[in-house]
Amino acid sequence: MLETARVGYAFGLNPEGQLVHTYWGPRLPRSEDYPRPVSVPEWASFSPAAHLITEEYPAEGGPKYIEPCLKVHFADGTRDLDLRYQAAHWTDGTLQVQLRDAVYPLQVTLHYRPHPSHDLIERWTTLHNGGDEAMVLDRVWSAQWHVPAGEQDRLSHLTGRWNDEFRLHREPLTPGVKVLESRRLTTSHHHNPWFALDRGQAGEETGEVWFGVLAWSGNWKLAAEVTDFGQNRISLGLNDWDFAWRLQPGATFQTPASLGGFTPAGFGAASRCLHDFIRQDVVPRGQEVRQVLYNSWEATAFEVNEASQVELAEVAASLGVELFVVDDGWFHRRDSDARGLGDWWPDEQKFPDGLQPLINRVKGLGMAFGLWLEPEMVNPDSDLYRAHPDWVIHYPARARSEARNQLILNLGREDVQAYLIDLLDRLLRQHDISFIKWDMNRNVSEPGWPTAPGDPRELWVRYVQGLYHVWDTLKARHPQVVWQSCSGGGGRADLEILRRADQIWISDNTHAPARLEIQEGFSQVFPASTMEAWVTDAGHEQVPLRFRMHVSMTGTLGLGGHLAHWTADELELAREEIARYKTLRHIVQFGNQYRLRAAQQSAFSAVQYVTKDQTEGVVFAFRTHLARPTTLPPLLLQGLDPDALYEVEGVPGARSGAAWQHVGLTLKLADFESTVRTIRRVGD
Repeated sequence: MLETARVGYAFGLNPEGQLVHTYWGPRLPRSEDYPRPVSVPEWASFSPAAHLITEEYPAEGGPKYIEPCLKVHFADGTRDLDLRYQAAHWTDGTLQVQLRDAVYPLQVTLHYRPHPSHDLIERWTTLHNGGDEAMVLDRVWSAQWHVPAGEQDRLSHLTGRWNDEFRLHREPLTPGVKVLESRRLTTSHHHNPWFALDRGQAGEETGEVWFGVLAWSGNWKLAAEVTDFGQNRISLGLNDWDFAWRLQPGATFQTPASLGGFTPAGFGAASRCLHDFIRQDVVPRGQEVRQVLYNSWEATAFEVNEASQVELAEVAASLGVELFVVDDGWFHRRDSDARGLGDWWPDEQKFPDGLQPLINRVKGLGMAFGLWLEPEMVNPDSDLYRAHPDWVIHYPARARSEARNQLILNLGREDVQAYLIDLLDRLLRQHDISFIKWDMNRNVSEPGWPTAPGDPRELWVRYVQGLYHVWDTLKARHPQVVWQSCSGGGGRADLEILRRADQIWISDNTHAPARLEIQEGFSQVFPASTMEAWVTDAGHEQVPLRFRMHVSMTGTLGLGGHLAHWTADELELAREEIARYKTLRHIVQFGNQYRLRAAQQSAFSAVQYVTKDQTEGVVFAFRTHLARPTTLPPLLLQGLDPDALYEVEGVPGARSGAAWQHVGLTLKLADFESTVRTIRRVGD
């Protein structure tokens, strides 16, 4: 039995000695209350007992026909597993359950780490080859989550594409297997390794919800299966598409972690469990206030030089910006996206005296300095590629498909890792750089590795492990640097990248109405402190600057428009809203988030944040376009102490938290109008 503050999780050995799951839901008062494993009779010769039991970590083998977590083939050709329980023990807050194949020298250890205050259970698996012959792992998933079955079970998940990430979908979970995955070498824009399951009736703040994530930044797979006997099994792990791992004698393989949680209080509570866990236990600087930044990309693109950046920096500083970031175009021969990637030193023509004079000017204006990098990529027109054309992912006999005129360096190679570490370490040692935007602007093709040390299909895992090694090494050497994960926007957003990156650039789409929907989907998993949100010139003909500012203020505020082209009135408005954001950001970045009205479902949307002590809050409300005149429904505020008195900005008098929740806040907004209302506790 594993227990958190409010959740119980139980499994054990049935009379046949099989490790069987028995319970996941509200914490029960007594240990005797949790169900014990029992024998399951055969239904028919077509559905034997092995097929019917809720095995905790099913492996391929025997007469069972569900999705297994583990597939292995041994040196003699056997592709069948018979895992037997050996032992279980606690070590440093982690339960380790050891299984071993009945014949072959394969040990499988299931790891369980409860996070009591977050109502989460973290699971991962290690496999050890104790023999003298190699064995091949064909599938090795992190965990299978058994969700109690209901009559109208509903699966929630996130889909999308570049420029349109984090679309929330809710659909019936029907018999069969629903597969979500990435085959792109990254987490991907198209799906995210997160799920939520409810009885079809849960809302934002009501109803039982089971949920989970996979912490991995490469190819992954989620298989949501409803068996022919109505069992719900949701498996998460490395994608077994084109995957193999040759487990050598004496070697151990560890899967990524999967985290699962349960709440009786709706999707909002599920999100807040993840938000708190990410801020407190995942993000390196999870408790640090995020600075207001300016990024130069949309203003100058590749026309980067000291003069153009200083002009922007002077305006940015006058608005209250705290961090100035030079985007693409600063490095060797980088005049377009067709050349230069891989040559990470200042361009001699654009910066004849190097970057330091610009950095000194930015710091003299009272701002920190940041830089854009795309370390995993290389242009064929670069010094690096001309010297090492074999360093990219490729098949020798195939053309090397380019995307955005670039190829992918094989970070599974130790020499590529060493090159990047050395080059980027020198860049960071020689310059006073406080922030790095780490980008990746294409997905894989021709996934070959002619000189692979093992099976070439190990590329999918070795690449990500190499990425982590490079990033971890640079972080250890330069602890002052704040890192941002970007992959053409939200293509690499997951809990494991957030152990390295402090925030995520969630989409290249900066059109404010679209961002409302994208940001809402992102918030299902990630807290506002990790969400970088720029105010740009996108849609400025239709969408007022104040609206655009307010949209970005619901996350970590940044600017990305061409400030030299903004009017005096626009600059003054931006200055006022930045100053206001600084008074609110501790609420937004570290408070509890409540999605009051969904932007993906309505032209009138709202999101609220409340401090942990329930003394302060803020509401952001937005109206995009409603075709007919209408009276907006009241916003029913959440997260307030029902017995305390609160004032809401713009509303005379104080009301109880219960009144704000059940009577609500009534607003009047025109098309593309927004409002920000602070909430203040004034009495008990």
